[in-house]
Amino acid sequence: MDRREFIKSAGAFTLMTPILFKEALAAMDQPLVVVAEGRDYPVITRRAINAVGGMKRFVKRGDVVVVKPNMGWDRSVELAANTHPLVVRTVVEECLSAGARKVKVFDNTCNDARRCYVNSGIENALEGMKNVECKHIETERFKKVALNGQFLKEWELYDEALSANVYINVPIAKHHGLSKLTLGLKNVMGVMGGNRGFIHRNIDVALADINSHLKSHLTLIDATRILTAHGPQGGNIADVKVLNKVIASTDIVAADAFATTLFGMKPADIPVTVSAYKRGLGEMNLDRIKVVRV
Repeated sequence: MDRREFIKSAGAFTLMTPILFKEALAAMDQPLVVVAEGRDYPVITRRAINAVGGMKRFVKRGDVVVVKPNMGWDRSVELAANTHPLVVRTVVEECLSAGARKVKVFDNTCNDARRCYVNSGIENALEGMKNVECKHIETERFKKVALNGQFLKEWELYDEALSANVYINVPIAKHHGLSKLTLGLKNVMGVMGGNRGFIHRNIDVALADINSHLKSHLTLIDATRILTAHGPQGGNIADVKVLNKVIASTDIVAADAFATTLFGMKPADIPVTVSAYKRGLGEMNLDRIKVVRV
C-alpha cells in the first residue's frame, strides 16, 4: 500500500491514535532501498528488481528503455571498474520480459570505447539478444540542453537517453579520487558530451544539475564486488572487495546513501550526495530510509 491508498483507506484505521496514524503515514513516505545478496548475480538482481515492484512497474509494452551501466574503463570484470556484465544482462532481460520494444545500452567511455565494451564483458554478454542495442556513442547525437542549473546553465546530453521512455541507472559502487565515491548520481556522466573535465571545478553541484534534468526511473547499484581504492579506473585486484550485493531503489539519493556505508563512510561524507539531497532529488538520511534485505 502506498501513501495515497493508505489515506483512502483511513476509515479502516479509526481506532488508531493520532500519533500512531502520523507514524504510519511517515513510514509510507520513507524511500525503499532493497539489498539483495548472494553469489548468483542474475538471481539477486531479479530479486532486487522484484522487491521494488518488478520491472513492469517501470517498463510498459512498447517502451524504449535505456540501461546505463558504467563501462567507461578498459578493465576486466574482476577489477571492479565497470558494472558486472551479468547484472547488466539480467536488467536487460527483465526489461524485455516486461514488454520493452527496444533496450539500448551505452556509455561515453573514458578509455577507448572498443576496448571498454569488449573487456568490460558487457558487449559479449548482450551479443545476440533480440531488440537490444549495445553500440558506441555517436558524437553527433549529443544535443545542447538548457539546464538552468546552479553551476551548469546548459550542457550537451545524449539524445538517446533523453528520448527514452525509461532510464535505468546501473552503476558499480567504487572509490573515486575526486568525488570520494562514484555511484548512481555520478554515473550520469556517461551521457554527457563536451569537455566533461570542466565540471570537476564544482562536480557535486554540476552532477545535481544534470540529475535534476535527467531522472533515473530505477537505480540498481552493482556491489557484487567494489573498488575500495585507486578509483575510478583501478587496476589492482588487491583494491577489490567481493560483497555479492545488488542495491535497488527508485530514489537515487537513497540508493547512493546506503551504498556509501559499504565503504565505511556516511552519506554526508560525499558532496555529490549532499548536493542532490539539498536539491530535493531524494533522501540521504539513513534513519528516514527503509532498507529491506532480500
